[in-house]
Amino acid sequence: MEILKVENLYKTYGKGVNKVEALKDVSFAVDKGEFVAVIGESGSGKSTLLNCIGALDNPTSGKIYLDGEDIFALKEKSRTIFRRRNIGFVFQNFQLISELTVEQNIIFPILLDHKKPKSEDVEEILEVLNLRDRRNHLPSELSGGQQQRVAIGRALITKPMLILADEPTGNLDTKNSREVVDLLIRASREFQQTIVMITHNINLTSSVDRVLKITDGTLTDLGGKTDEKLS
Repeated sequence: MEILKVENLYKTYGKGVNKVEALKDVSFAVDKGEFVAVIGESGSGKSTLLNCIGALDNPTSGKIYLDGEDIFALKEKSRTIFRRRNIGFVFQNFQLISELTVEQNIIFPILLDHKKPKSEDVEEILEVLNLRDRRNHLPSELSGGQQQRVAIGRALITKPMLILADEPTGNLDTKNSREVVDLLIRASREFQQTIVMITHNINLTSSVDRVLKITDGTLTDLGGKTDEKLS
């Protein structure tokens, strides 16, 4: 079942001689439970694409549908609520709240929506992410890999339609990078979670379902990963 659809997306910055086309007629779709990696060089447009899908930035033209909902047809306040309830984010720099514990950081998106988290959901996420013995620790007491696991837990707790991961391994060493991607893959498989991850590291795409490549704002669907296609 198709959960995300991007149609003829353009994003332009500046005017005249300063005009930059960050995205050029980008179209693709993602099925429920699919794990898609978007690769590309720095400045290729992959972060711009993710920001538009996550409604953090407005496209110049084109449509983005999430479960049939035209995101940018919504008024700003409605779009903000829709994003909070249906899209989870995993950022490169973790973006944890330093004064909150591991458990408090994970459940924070639910509290923002004035709801009470289910204890069984919290326990399951702590178990899957191997954070039970760290639940009362502050971010400053965690390693980089542990902090990123907390960020993944925060993205999972609302059971969103879509998780967007923006270079989630950018600040991690090779071992922790592999562990983080493996956790995202596990989330995709066990929770039927739909994930779009951008990365410059093609070595981390070996187990994803599909690879998209952006070059100078133009997207190419490489299908299932093969070394030949990525070379």
